[in-house]
Amino acid sequence: MTPRLTKTVAATLATAALLAYPASALAATAHPTTAFAATAHPTTAFAGTGRPTHSTVLGQRGTVVSATPIAHLTAAQLDAAAADFPGAPKASYAVTAYRLIYRTTDTHGRPTTASGIVVLPDGRRGALTVTEYLHGTNATKAAAASVDDLSTDRLVTALFAGQGLVGVAPDYLGLGLGPGPHPYLDTKTETSASADLLLAARTFAAKHGVAFKRDVLVTGFSQGGRASLAFGRALSRGEVGPFRLGALRAVAGPYDLLGEELPAAFDGRVIPPTATFYLGYLVTAWNRTVGLYDDPRQAFQPPYASTVEELFDGSHSDEEIVAGLPDAPEKLLTPEFAARLQHPTGKLLRAVQAADQVCQDWTPRVPVHLYSGTKDTDVVAANADSCAVSLRRRGAEVTVHSMGAVDHTGTAFAAYPEIIRAFARQA
Repeated sequence: MTPRLTKTVAATLATAALLAYPASALAATAHPTTAFAATAHPTTAFAGTGRPTHSTVLGQRGTVVSATPIAHLTAAQLDAAAADFPGAPKASYAVTAYRLIYRTTDTHGRPTTASGIVVLPDGRRGALTVTEYLHGTNATKAAAASVDDLSTDRLVTALFAGQGLVGVAPDYLGLGLGPGPHPYLDTKTETSASADLLLAARTFAAKHGVAFKRDVLVTGFSQGGRASLAFGRALSRGEVGPFRLGALRAVAGPYDLLGEELPAAFDGRVIPPTATFYLGYLVTAWNRTVGLYDDPRQAFQPPYASTVEELFDGSHSDEEIVAGLPDAPEKLLTPEFAARLQHPTGKLLRAVQAADQVCQDWTPRVPVHLYSGTKDTDVVAANADSCAVSLRRRGAEVTVHSMGAVDHTGTAFAAYPEIIRAFARQA
């Protein structure tokens, strides 16, 4: 498997654009690492690893634990970095990105911390519009936007800020500097991590003279496309403080697991090595949150039963994970468990149906735009069509944009110039 395909499997946007914060700029910045010690729970419990210890997780959701400047780009540097996004509008502002560690809750509702980024347009003050960007599948903590200087998720968030918006992007639980494993495709914590970062970012931005407007522009790619629907639902229901949904544009998301994406993983529409990666990640993660097996040998064939859980513990790179997996789902999964995924029953069926509610149990009050590619062999385009049908049935205004004969990452490269331009008009 080529590095390019490995990146496609991981559902991240691949580019060589640097977004590192220069050491000289760090020394000169007027906003050094900030601990927010004035909060009720000062940040005094950071061990040498830079990860919060247990005592830091106590406190209110959405509270800032720490903020650290991680990147600065001029408008010209942003334009150069956006070369893989043809047609992206020129940046109007230089930007500065910060890593926030903030308080949120885990899959059981217990206090924990997570990391994410907020990107501010330099020189803008007062009330600004926020774009929240939700990233695609990532199985590696070190590849998250808050810690990876080569992260295109960081770049995309910065491109919104270059238009005068505030860019906000959570790592989700268990990625970046978040403790524990990532609960992959867990709607509840994708939503709570996104909501709590928005609240933390509001507190942080106020220190820089920036207030957040009420209407939030939401977008995401792949896993993040699906999470965008869930986060938009929470905003629409008044579940995120004073904020409400201002716009929703989702790219190549697996919105219909039961009807489209799981069948596609077994019938060849998702290419077998890619399907193997996704299914291995999903099954090991959902075993922690849903409970799918008592022993890995009930789900996975040897020798993978003894190694697959460790592969997806967040410490392995895409290349290491791919090298440790077979090239087809039927070589990874036992026949019995593969059949169970194709025809789920019981708690697995209930979990899949609950995940699919992102397009089924609410009516967006803003137009929804869904983007797909006809050659996408990671997340089949039929997901967008299915979601659109479900939302329209409830009275929503939905437009499906086919980006043409492009693959998964190609869909994002084609869609985001349009989305950046559309959101810039709402800055």
